[in-house]
Amino acid sequence: MNARKKVAFYTLGCKLNFSETSTIARSFKNEGFDRVDFTDEADIYVINTCSVTENADKRFKTIVKQAQKANPDAFVAAVGCYAQLKPQELADVNGVDLVLGATEKFKITDYLNDLSKNDFGEVHSCDIDDADFYVGSYSIGDRTRAFLKVQDGCDYKCTYCTIPLARGISRSDTMKNVLKNAKEISEKNIKEIVLTGVNIGDYGKGEFGNKKHEHTFLDLVRELDKVEGIERLRISSIEPNLLKNETIDLVSKSRAFVPHFHIPLQSGSNDILKKMKRRYMRELYVDRVAKTKEVMPHACIGVDVIVGFPGETEERFLETYNFLNELDISYMHVFTYSERDNTEAAAMDGIVPKKVRSKRSKMLRGLSAKKRRAFYESQVNTSRTVLFESENKEGYIHGFTENYVKVKTPWNPELVNTLHEVQLTEIDDDGLMRIAFIKELAS
Repeated sequence: MNARKKVAFYTLGCKLNFSETSTIARSFKNEGFDRVDFTDEADIYVINTCSVTENADKRFKTIVKQAQKANPDAFVAAVGCYAQLKPQELADVNGVDLVLGATEKFKITDYLNDLSKNDFGEVHSCDIDDADFYVGSYSIGDRTRAFLKVQDGCDYKCTYCTIPLARGISRSDTMKNVLKNAKEISEKNIKEIVLTGVNIGDYGKGEFGNKKHEHTFLDLVRELDKVEGIERLRISSIEPNLLKNETIDLVSKSRAFVPHFHIPLQSGSNDILKKMKRRYMRELYVDRVAKTKEVMPHACIGVDVIVGFPGETEERFLETYNFLNELDISYMHVFTYSERDNTEAAAMDGIVPKKVRSKRSKMLRGLSAKKRRAFYESQVNTSRTVLFESENKEGYIHGFTENYVKVKTPWNPELVNTLHEVQLTEIDDDGLMRIAFIKELAS
């Protein structure tokens, strides 16, 4: 009898990629493969690539080498965004046997004939206009939370972004399938679901293969809130122009949705927002933050910002810095602008020197740390619910409150994947929150 074949996965990039890797992994399981760790010896290594960060491109070669070290004869496949944008570049990397683009990655097992090494990388990548069908996914990374993909692709034309080129048009999972996946997740005793997609506020578009919105993001939130067995639902990231008052109000009264929003801003300068072709001005952003804080004063608001975009003069950067400094936000994800082929921004004048980009990035990261600290301080002596995670980190167990405050308490395996009402007592030297237990919540 033949030994079962082994497959290993490596995921670069976003939560959406993680949910898709999980779905691809399940298709291998159905074909009789056993999944092993990426550092173990496997017959096939699948690398899910990302095109968003400069670093992800460079890391790809390192990861291929890592796979070859574990098994020089293994079959290596690259899938995902970078594989769609620059398939030949990946195929030319020594050791890569197969490159699959946006539509092919979910049918990967169809492309594996005998798993013998190819003399050169074989490319199957569609015209991105063909990426118009939807594949639902969810990942279960640990026992505590799952990432549930509800939407894919984007119709926005932001001048710095390659995602529409890598993932195609905006399209959604059917409401029926999202609810089915949510129920499946809840039956696995997972307490939290994070909704992911490329532009999830656009949910409903393309649900039935057309451009009509039969359902909206608001409808989705309303229906998911009714799914029994899920303690928490979190919205991963939503465009400010698509975050409607009705959604904010619904979350504030919701059974399961938590008071945590991640709202991309990208720049606090209206001139730069116009150059980026964002679909709002900074005034709308102020309004979204104010509305959220009005109905949920304890809400956590995260922000994405890009520094060093072409045309970002010192004056425009300070506009962004001061804008963020005055806003009632909780933390930031700061991205240093990097040029991307086939984007409008790559050809723009007013290039900001790399050193200046790096200095500005450091300034905003410092501001983010200050904002997070102030948010944590505002939460001391409040009572919150914590969901504990599964790792023992130097004798402590960590967890997150519903409004995304990270807490720590001495390790106790019985706390893993349980919800407790706690008092937030003080901020420790490492910046995490200490707690006092009030009671365990029945699960």
